[in-house]
Amino acid sequence: MNYTHFLERLLDGATVEWKPLGEIAKIKNGKDWKKLPSGDIPVYGSGGVMAYVDTYVYNKPTVLIPRKGSITNIFYVEIPFWNVDTIYYTEIDTKKIVPKFFYYYISMLDLMKLDTGSGRPSLTQTILNQIPIPIPPLKVQGEIVRILDNFTELTAELTAELTAELTARQKQYSYYRDKLLSFEEGEVEWKKLGEVCQFLNGRAYKKTELLEQGKYPVLRVGNFFTNDNWYYSNLELDDNKYCDNGDLLYAWSASFGPRIWEGEKVIYHYHIWKVVPNDDIISKKYLFYLLQWDTEALKTAHGTGSTMMHIGKGSIEKRLVPIPSLSEQERIVSILDKFDALTNSITEGLPREIELRQKQYEYYRDLLLNFPKEQSNG
Repeated sequence: MNYTHFLERLLDGATVEWKPLGEIAKIKNGKDWKKLPSGDIPVYGSGGVMAYVDTYVYNKPTVLIPRKGSITNIFYVEIPFWNVDTIYYTEIDTKKIVPKFFYYYISMLDLMKLDTGSGRPSLTQTILNQIPIPIPPLKVQGEIVRILDNFTELTAELTAELTAELTARQKQYSYYRDKLLSFEEGEVEWKKLGEVCQFLNGRAYKKTELLEQGKYPVLRVGNFFTNDNWYYSNLELDDNKYCDNGDLLYAWSASFGPRIWEGEKVIYHYHIWKVVPNDDIISKKYLFYLLQWDTEALKTAHGTGSTMMHIGKGSIEKRLVPIPSLSEQERIVSILDKFDALTNSITEGLPREIELRQKQYEYYRDLLLNFPKEQSNG
């Protein structure tokens, strides 16, 4: 559907007025809630619901706009509520504008451009009251709300379905991994990890040695799983202080667990071990699955540190693990690789699909709310 033409047909020649926000809604301050008795009325702050009380400040459809803090968190509320002083509520003139239409339009705006705070983001009533708001006929507003509500519902349903599928696959993967790596006594030989592989320490860095640019990326724990903010180094070190594509690594502080490195040559940090298997006894991929399977139990048994948990090298080297024949290891790896691929395909696809849906929603929302200002009578 061409929504630009659809909007033209929907307007059917009707005039779209533009009015300052202050003419279609009154902005109201929040109040302290701490002395109010507990109840089932939600208390909103700029971060969302923060408590429940027995009294409401307003009980009609409204748009909540943060005053301080997370000023892009816009909320649409149809039930009785209380709001604190970090967020405004609005008394909306429903003869001029549909409250949900008002919400969708405000949500589209880049409110950070209106920030007046020197440190913490802030929005003032004076600035908010001056925001121009398009006012098409109420019937048109209602139809746009219906379309955007449908997009919102479809996006939520898709997210729920994909999340449920991901959870099911993760449980299935964990079940088969536990089953394949749980051997009865006497079935296989059990050895200490220190007997079948080496744990090589990375290098500790001073702040002055971490560069914004350099020859080698420095792989820290923050980069190990999620963080893309890299530091670099020009130091030339012993070969065992670098890891290459395909090396098995293990984060042992703050974040935990194994990873087979996929990427360029990097220097790995002190809080990461490079794990070198004895190929005559254990395959690298089987060792990866063993370490992954044993991580939570290892943390429970040997994790130390009150603020940042870590595992000592001596503790992990003493862990007893099952060592079947190399051919049996290969069979187990083959099965787990298939389950891992299924799990990862949806793990990687889920955020991508949600992002695409969100962009699709925003695209149509912007089209439906992009009224040309030259039509204004105001």
